[in-house]
Amino acid sequence: MRVKIDPRRCQGHGRCYDLAPGLFGEDDEGYGKVLGDGAVPPGEEEAARRAVSNCPERAIETDRES
Repeated sequence: MRVKIDPRRCQGHGRCYDLAPGLFGEDDEGYGKVLGDGAVPPGEEEAARRAVSNCPERAIETDRES
């Protein structure tokens, strides 16, 4: 699984990095950013799904790796 943030939608609420600090951080302006290459490590899948479902702007997406 991989995560990504659409920067055009993100409004900087910070729910992603509050709910999944191992996957998301904040940039210099407080907007969410994906840490690393977006690959979700084993055991972090539920945190990734929680971040997706709690983003008010639906700016976070996941996709399955092949």
